[in-house]
Amino acid sequence: MVKKGIMTFQTTPSIASTGVTAGPLERKSPFNEQFDKVYEDERSDLTTNEQGHAKMIEDASMIALSKIDATPSDADYLLIGDLVNQMTPSNFCASSLQIPYLGMFAACATSVSSLLMGALLTESNLSTCALAGAGSQHNAIERQFRYPVEYGSQKPKTAQWTATAAGIAVVTPFKAGVPKITKGTVGRVIDLGTTDPLNMGAAMAPAAMDTLQRHLKGHRTKESDYDLIMTGDLGETGFTIFKELATRQELDISSNARDAGEEFYGKDPKFLAGASGAGCSSAVYFSYVYNEMMKGTYNKVLLIATGSLLSPLSYQQGETIPCIAHAVELTMK
Repeated sequence: MVKKGIMTFQTTPSIASTGVTAGPLERKSPFNEQFDKVYEDERSDLTTNEQGHAKMIEDASMIALSKIDATPSDADYLLIGDLVNQMTPSNFCASSLQIPYLGMFAACATSVSSLLMGALLTESNLSTCALAGAGSQHNAIERQFRYPVEYGSQKPKTAQWTATAAGIAVVTPFKAGVPKITKGTVGRVIDLGTTDPLNMGAAMAPAAMDTLQRHLKGHRTKESDYDLIMTGDLGETGFTIFKELATRQELDISSNARDAGEEFYGKDPKFLAGASGAGCSSAVYFSYVYNEMMKGTYNKVLLIATGSLLSPLSYQQGETIPCIAHAVELTMK
């Protein structure tokens, strides 16, 4: 059933496996032990940042497939995206894997938008094996959206560090013993006039709250129904605003809400407000959250990935930053 972005999946598509890769600096992450592969070189020993970016997504895809003894020829769809112009790393990854490809772009919310698309294709009996996910590479993204890395620009405390990471999930029809995709909410674009690309958390927090409220109302659930509500990459600044907005809306998320961006680097002040990038939420969701559900720590989880829908051209022209948040509900039952 789909109504105004509110989705209920009757056949409970499942996440059969996941694959997560990360750069060398991401060894500092408290989630590091749960990543499948951590590179010694941020470019994966290739010539350019973008080539390393593509390789990272490809490796995550192959790792996820290997866990279910599958190969690219077994996959029906490749649903991936990134933040580079025209998603060229994803395009080159798709060229290598030769899986029918739909490029996905929801900025840093792509981890969930791709997962929802995979669930829709599976629910419609159009897919038995879909790869869904996203990635980001620090140098490739920073020089495009902020300042050239070599410039050494000083950043405010509200800024976030683009994570070098990729996360891929394999979506299949119902499978026992793995997380099921039961519900979802497609976000609306929210633009409250923020123009600072170094304060993405503040720009995205209202979109995250809008999606949370619509999900709870549309599915007739309560915030307390979830063992974990994890936003994508609001970072310390955005997550603080998100919690304040929840209090104003009389929502109690004090015991079960967390943010992947705030925690990605262990709240190390060297990384300012925390992590960002399409690889941030995908890496945490498809490693830590997935693994904890498999262990039984969490039974019912709500993931809300957030994204800033700006381009280098739009922010250079002084435009505001429209934002979006997509939600997906996972259960072990």
